[in-house]
Amino acid sequence: MRTVFTILSLLFVTTSSASTLIYNVRGYTLEGDELIKFYALEYDRNLVTARFVTKEAAGKSTAQTRINGRGLVLLPGLIDAHGHVAALGVTLDSADLTGAQSETEAAERLREVKATSKRAWVYGGGWNQTLWDSGEFPSRTSLDKIIADQPVVLTRVDHHALWVNSFALEAAGITDETPDPAGGVIVRDANGVATGVLIDNAMNLINDAAPEPTLLSKRREIMRSTRYLASIGITAVHDAGASAIELDAYESLLSDGELPIRVYAMLRIADPAIQRKLELGPWEDEARMYSARSVKIYTDGALGSRGAALLEDYSDEPGNRGYLLNEEADLAELMLNALNQGYQLNVHAIGDRANTLVLDKFEALNQDSESRLRRHRIEHAQVLQLSDINRFRDLGVIASIQPTHATSDKNMAGDRLGEARLEGAYLWKTLLKAGARLAGGSDFPVEPPNPFYGLHAAVTREDRNGDPLGGWRPNERLTRIEALSLFTTDAAYAGHAEDFLGQLAPGYAADFILVRDDYFEVPERNIWRNEVEATVVGGELVFKSETSPIQ
Repeated sequence: MRTVFTILSLLFVTTSSASTLIYNVRGYTLEGDELIKFYALEYDRNLVTARFVTKEAAGKSTAQTRINGRGLVLLPGLIDAHGHVAALGVTLDSADLTGAQSETEAAERLREVKATSKRAWVYGGGWNQTLWDSGEFPSRTSLDKIIADQPVVLTRVDHHALWVNSFALEAAGITDETPDPAGGVIVRDANGVATGVLIDNAMNLINDAAPEPTLLSKRREIMRSTRYLASIGITAVHDAGASAIELDAYESLLSDGELPIRVYAMLRIADPAIQRKLELGPWEDEARMYSARSVKIYTDGALGSRGAALLEDYSDEPGNRGYLLNEEADLAELMLNALNQGYQLNVHAIGDRANTLVLDKFEALNQDSESRLRRHRIEHAQVLQLSDINRFRDLGVIASIQPTHATSDKNMAGDRLGEARLEGAYLWKTLLKAGARLAGGSDFPVEPPNPFYGLHAAVTREDRNGDPLGGWRPNERLTRIEALSLFTTDAAYAGHAEDFLGQLAPGYAADFILVRDDYFEVPERNIWRNEVEATVVGGELVFKSETSPIQ
């Protein structure tokens, strides 16, 4: 196993060696459940060396470089514990269908991409049929009217369904007679004609026909994505399922010194080429800019596309309980194999059947004492049986949650689950009260990556329009400290980095952001409106606004 871990000695860190002091800030950091306020932060190259509570104390610093923070708010760098980095890079360069109110509007948004794109295939994403009056999946015919001479591939908002045109179906060899693959659906109309919508494993039929990505294309996607993430205050991200070629791209960027933020990569087990990476074992570079010590395994699909595996029928589609993307025996084998290779297991589970199944597998694996020490995670943990809540604490399994999902799904979730099952859905506060460990992310580009959107959703349980007033299922609202912890200390713990990331204290990484609004003072409804003035990773400025005091 090629594991490299940096041991940081804190005993000889002194203020006399520090090179930079940023002062006149409203600084905040967490130490456990305690909120620490400070006036100035001192750092030497990549590490924090001192924290000063008052102006008088800061005056004793011997830092050579001094930066006036002009009263801005200084927070620890925010960590997104679940995002899809390369996919965001593609999204930033594709048709954005987010918020389209009809199938026609979504299709019409392709016209601009058609005029400007130089790609052989046209990509886009963000469509959501639950926002449309019809509530029905779209059809390839509306895409054919816009683009008929190139393959068009449009990803649903949850990334568990594709909407494609006829040219794409033909390129993939999909006909009306093509059978549904295991764990997937080729949606057909009443006459058995393929409509152009493919769900979960059926998406692979399209993806396998698409042009092969190159190392250069993946580097570009990752650079586009990570630079954008830095601009919105994210200093570290957990990439929830990186393919082998994406891991190659990360290593190439790291070697060239071109990673602007820290990346904690989960190896995507579903990638046929991942075995060559998996066998190398967990790895982390000395500066802790890049880690590959966990795996991503899928259990089921998503709630919006009715692919989440439920114990009972969907309330709005009797006879359908979703499905498993990996059958139980296959799931157990995948988990055991990755565990034996030394990895943390991060398993996607949304439906109550899927969550119970994964917890059962973790319980079996934890018979080996080494297993629990890996800090295994369930990614999403959206719909739970009430009897499973305490098992997260008992098994030491982290619930890796995405607060904006609750505010985006609030209308759809009731239709899918019915009122009784909602009692076990999106239970962030309940899990915390039960003693479970959580971590916060966004699931970008399924949701916007802006971490202040996630903080706002966690605190208010309202969407950014303030709906519903007082919050959806408000008993699950978090305090501002609990919410900030999700994206700092908790996310650091979930990535085995709590000794180095997530807080601002001597010996920790100099990862911080300067922002306009005071997160702890601004009205709750405005938390999401905050803007980043500067982002610093390892003491290096990786983003600055035009008005940033750090230049």
